[in-house]
Amino acid sequence: MNKFAYSLLRGASAGAVLLGASLIAPSIAFAQTPPAPRAAPPAATTQVDELVVVGSRIRRDNFTTTAPIQVINREESTLAGLASTTESLQSTSVTAGGAQINNAFGGFVTQGGPGANTLGLRGLGATRTLILLNGRRVAPAGTRGGIGAADLNVLPTAITDRLEILKDGASSIYGSDAVAGVVNIITRRGINGVTLEGTARATHDGGGESGQISIVGGVTHDRWELSGSAEYYTRQALRQGDRDWLNCQVDFRFSPVTGARLDFIDPRTGQPKCWGLTGANSNGVTINTLGTPTVSAIGAAGGPTPGALGGYNRLRPNAAVTTGLAGYEGVGGGGSNINVRDTFDPRMLNRSLISPTDNYNIFVQGSFDLLPNVELYTEVLASRRESQQVNYRQLSLDYPLGSPLIPANLTFAGSFLPAGGTLLFPGAVGVRAFIGFGNDTSSQTVNYYRGTVGARGDLFLRGWKYDAYASFARSDADYTFQSFITSRTGQSVTAAVANAGVPAALVRNGLTCAINNTAPATGCVLAPTVTPALLGGTLPADWVNYIFRPVTGNSTFNEVITAAQIDGPLFRVPDGEVRSAFGLEYRRSVINDTPPIESQNGDLLNLTSAVLTRGSDSVWEVYGELEVPIFANRQFARDLRLNVSGRYTNYKSYGAETTYRAGLVYSPNSWLTTRASYGTSYRAPALFEQFQGASTGFLGQANDPCNEYGANQTPGTQVYLNCTTELNNPLFRQNQGIIVVTAGGAGARLFAETSTNLNYGVILQPRLPTWAGSISLALDYYRIQIDNGVQQIGATNLLNLCYNDPLFRAAGTYCDLITRNPANGQLSVLNSFTNVSTEITEGLDFNMRYVRDIGGGVLRVNGQISYYISQRSKLLPTSNFGEFNGDLSTPQWTGALDATYTYRDWKFRYGLDWTGPMDSYRRFFGSFANFANTGVVLNTPNYFLNHVSVQYKRPNWQMTVGVRNLFNEEPPSVSCCSNFNRVGNTPLYSGFDYVGRTYFVNLSRDF
Repeated sequence: MNKFAYSLLRGASAGAVLLGASLIAPSIAFAQTPPAPRAAPPAATTQVDELVVVGSRIRRDNFTTTAPIQVINREESTLAGLASTTESLQSTSVTAGGAQINNAFGGFVTQGGPGANTLGLRGLGATRTLILLNGRRVAPAGTRGGIGAADLNVLPTAITDRLEILKDGASSIYGSDAVAGVVNIITRRGINGVTLEGTARATHDGGGESGQISIVGGVTHDRWELSGSAEYYTRQALRQGDRDWLNCQVDFRFSPVTGARLDFIDPRTGQPKCWGLTGANSNGVTINTLGTPTVSAIGAAGGPTPGALGGYNRLRPNAAVTTGLAGYEGVGGGGSNINVRDTFDPRMLNRSLISPTDNYNIFVQGSFDLLPNVELYTEVLASRRESQQVNYRQLSLDYPLGSPLIPANLTFAGSFLPAGGTLLFPGAVGVRAFIGFGNDTSSQTVNYYRGTVGARGDLFLRGWKYDAYASFARSDADYTFQSFITSRTGQSVTAAVANAGVPAALVRNGLTCAINNTAPATGCVLAPTVTPALLGGTLPADWVNYIFRPVTGNSTFNEVITAAQIDGPLFRVPDGEVRSAFGLEYRRSVINDTPPIESQNGDLLNLTSAVLTRGSDSVWEVYGELEVPIFANRQFARDLRLNVSGRYTNYKSYGAETTYRAGLVYSPNSWLTTRASYGTSYRAPALFEQFQGASTGFLGQANDPCNEYGANQTPGTQVYLNCTTELNNPLFRQNQGIIVVTAGGAGARLFAETSTNLNYGVILQPRLPTWAGSISLALDYYRIQIDNGVQQIGATNLLNLCYNDPLFRAAGTYCDLITRNPANGQLSVLNSFTNVSTEITEGLDFNMRYVRDIGGGVLRVNGQISYYISQRSKLLPTSNFGEFNGDLSTPQWTGALDATYTYRDWKFRYGLDWTGPMDSYRRFFGSFANFANTGVVLNTPNYFLNHVSVQYKRPNWQMTVGVRNLFNEEPPSVSCCSNFNRVGNTPLYSGFDYVGRTYFVNLSRDF
């Protein structure tokens, strides 16, 4: 209890919920009257008894439900300096520390493609959180074949009234995907007039600036209303070179005894070596070097010795070397440290950390009373996202054995790779140039459309209402990226062999060229000769323009929904009415990803290939919900209500499913409320999980269990025995990356994930003396277990499972997914989606709200702490659970604090976001005690972000100014490790602020 109280004082969280005249802390379902729409006619203020709150289909007059609900008001988001719905939903107070896909993930492979922003509650991922707009589904959007979740970029901001977040499973209410929770974005109604609004944000250190401008307008009459918004949001790029802590990624190792740095010291600089090519220690990966057969050479200072093989197979230009192999020094292939290899290039600092984006959004809504009990309504949403990323590319360029493009001093008796060891040509490879090529760009244009038409009104039965609608949504996206074209690169390096004796000038002018050394062609450009300048990245422009081309693919996702619902009182019981809701729904979704033709043909050098992703699925659902008042206004039973719901689902892809939920609310008096619920949820496999076309990627050669297994494996172990059976060569050295083929699991008959959701909660609202103000407290316990999780086992896991299997190839299980090329020993792994995993998330949410009149104004303090008891999972049914709670990027404690003081036309705010300490020593090394043996830093301290702002409000205009990350808190640093991604020297985690101190101003004017 002391630890809990201490954490409350250090990092309480804010929900920033404005309902009526007071703030509602996140996840506290207090009975409050919702806010009347701004500028609404008098009739609009009388409709509070028609409110439908997320988590229930039954209309109610308060927010007291059996499930924890958090509500965020648009005005409070503005005061906090959050310029979009995306930023509000991805804030700490909503996500409770769960890692989110945001603009910092532009350089990584993510669902929805680069530039997409998604939301996942309880740390369970975006495909397990359902996003609604005015109670209706928001279809997925994005690029490439992995579209599976709603992209928050498509959501309107300016016309948003509030965000309702249900942090509980609700598949019996909303259907598939509502496993971890539901988010409902509610737009404003009853608008009369026009509002112009603009937000500008500037960063203290430059880079990552953003801004938003919008117009909201509407007209309301007795029988009809029409309103809408148009807005533009832009965010500039934040490059790695824009922040000091990103400029040099290092090992970040220390002596636990002396505190001295233990990083590898670069002999060239005398400083800890910068690793820029990958997210971890880069030895084994290199730029600006030449791969050769093992040759005699002078070793680089601080580098490897010749080793058992008597030489080097990686060479770096060094004009000072005049003996041995003149002009080159050995940096790899020997028996000691190879960290002297070049892995950093200043152009790496041009890479995007925050993807730049331009978002355009138009939203229109309207209604018309056709008859006394028939109201027609419609919604139209159109958005466009234009995002891009700058990356850094390495070019591995193979030259044929005997090519005249290899100078005489680099012509050796042997080959670097045997025939079949390269994609560029069929013969043996003489040398391989590892070239630091430079920057490349990728871009995405995502057009999203959503239209809804419906009718609602009163039925002939007292108190009964109906609502029926149809909607269509479409995401249509183009994605473009630059790539080396394999066929063109192969032509350019084989041309010199095919045209021996032809003057190089004629070849360079495109008069003749060879295709795979067999047929003449025109238009190609001869590859440059191997020189130190080539290895350093100085390349002929005409050759680059020939082999390095932009390629474009297209992704579409369509969803059609028709639904109808009725709700009203069934009958009376002694203490109230039994209310109900019944409905049915039909959905059909279609995915179609057409990768660039070069990708389909496997013609992208050193990049993944992909084929068409095409598939569809449909579902019929019927659901019902009952709310039964058992007792009301009795002694020791001021309120006792039962809520039950159930849904029958029938998917075309896998069949039928049934889910249910039961919840109870009990208030013995006016200051104490308890609630409990238990239910089941499910998630149908996403279309990409079923139908994703086979795409190829690569793992490094060091992941081959048989790579130099004579030195890396203990004789007699299962891996050693299996490698001997397959290769019978303990000195085998893997020179090829491992091909990883990813594919959908429809052929494996994927079925739905199932889950159980348990929730207990207590709400305290003690009556205080008038002078002391008012306080409300809530504590909720939750436990979510997901079974039959749809997941990829992973290439590394499959390799371990296969090569540790005593039956090995005869087992007929995991090894069937792995093949080895007999010609060059290259591995290929098939990694498809299947039902295997189990995940359990368990925790506590604590919420607090305090309101008091002070000095002629009103002070409101809201706090939230989220404490994860467990975040554990296992990949296979036979596996043991792995506990990830408190690991890097999965914090055990998070929270925020929000304090506002309103005085006349002024409002002052202080906000605090808190991420608790994280520690991965246990998972990687067993305990922190092993730090002494590893010298690595795998923990982060408490991380606090402070925010301040002030708002001045007049009847028809308002201005807000403030600072986010007031003290310019940098993300904490950790040591390099291959088990998690780093950005610079910090873990890749959405809860850290990579931008730094940000100044913002918001202006709005009503007309």
